Amino acid sequence: MKIIAMIPARYQATRFPAKLMQPLGDKTVILTTYEATVATGLFNEVYVVTDSEIIASEITNNGGNAIMSKTAHECGSDRIAEAVVNIDCDIILNVQGDEPFTNRKSLENLLAVFKGGDAEKIDLASIRTLIKNAEDIENPNCVKVVTGEDGFAKYFSRSPIPYNRTADASVTYFKHVGIYAFRKQAILDFTKLGLSPLEAAEKIECLRFLENGRQIKMVLSNETTFGIDTPQDLVKANDYLKNNAI
Repeated sequence: MKIIAMIPARYQATRFPAKLMQPLGDKTVILTTYEATVATGLFNEVYVVTDSEIIASEITNNGGNAIMSKTAHECGSDRIAEAVVNIDCDIILNVQGDEPFTNRKSLENLLAVFKGGDAEKIDLASIRTLIKNAEDIENPNCVKVVTGEDGFAKYFSRSPIPYNRTADASVTYFKHVGIYAFRKQAILDFTKLGLSPLEAAEKIECLRFLENGRQIKMVLSNETTFGIDTPQDLVKANDYLKNNAI
């Protein structure tokens, strides 16, 4: 089974323009993400897929692999689908460029589901982590996910889900971490489906899969991870980096 990693990297982010080129320690965010992904040793190949010559140069000048998108795309999965058409592979791992704290254990567990008992049901797999503070539950930049007992996703939202109507109810909230593992055919099919209504409303690309009947397996991780969506997140990431090794 040939497994590759693709890191979609758009330069002009809505909430935090040029965030991938911001300094994280002594490197940029995108280079940190790329090198952390390579360092896991799980992939035959790792690529950054970008619309920006600035980002592409940042990767190639540091010995990495970059692919320039030929057309504009609404989301990272569309960008990857264009890039992998002529690449020989079975599984594609999509690591978000703004998720720099990639670690081997989480990715290893994610990829393992494609060898599990329900592997044939899985179109793609992703990661969820327990939300431990109220601020993240209410934060729309923190995407929440609800699953069934079998671990397959039921819905993703920027709103607090499930809604806790009674204060004494015991409710557990899970964050969706922006790392996906696709079968190659699943990601090629994704781009043909077109932007879906729920995806357009929430700006969460996994909803396109759910609206079209695809199965998303969610893997629970206890590893610390967070994305960089705002300048405040970058401050938090730099503070974390000072005290932890990636």
